[in-house]
Amino acid sequence: MSTTAEASAVTTAVSLRNLYFSRFGFAVVWAALLFAVGGSLSPLTIGLLVLYPLFDVAAAVVDFRSSKAARPTVGLYLNMALSLATAIGLGVAVTSGIPAVLRVWGVWAVTAGIVQLAVAVSRYRLGGQWAMILSGGISVFAGTGFFLMAGGPEAALTSLAGYATLGGIFFLVSAFRLGRVIKKES
Repeated sequence: MSTTAEASAVTTAVSLRNLYFSRFGFAVVWAALLFAVGGSLSPLTIGLLVLYPLFDVAAAVVDFRSSKAARPTVGLYLNMALSLATAIGLGVAVTSGIPAVLRVWGVWAVTAGIVQLAVAVSRYRLGGQWAMILSGGISVFAGTGFFLMAGGPEAALTSLAGYATLGGIFFLVSAFRLGRVIKKES
């Protein structure tokens, strides 16, 4: 690997690490708030539900701008589109109740999980991506679970808090793993 390529890889790793730390912090705070108020569809709960995919759009934009040569353009564009569509879908679904919200969230978790898997696999050589690969796979299963939960008697928004927390932990693990890559390459 040339010195320029190594410097670019380190710069990308630093940017992703910082983004992953931010995503962890957001996920944990968001989950705590949703767990506290997610028993019903109050205005605060609705705001939180719509905010999460909008934050995902913003994170994908930051990822796109900072990843430079390592960015998987199609995957990031697809992630932005899915998250924006989900924010709109959630805004509509809240008028139909918790089961509709869980269905929209479930479809998003499945599709976004598939995209996350693809992006993480394409970045595997960068390092620190195994947690993102695992997270993408788990997201597919969790999304299916949310969709199925929507049809049952136990439909609850607070289950989304656990999903966000686990996703945040995967971002934290990836951030630490990227930190090791950065030290090794620097």
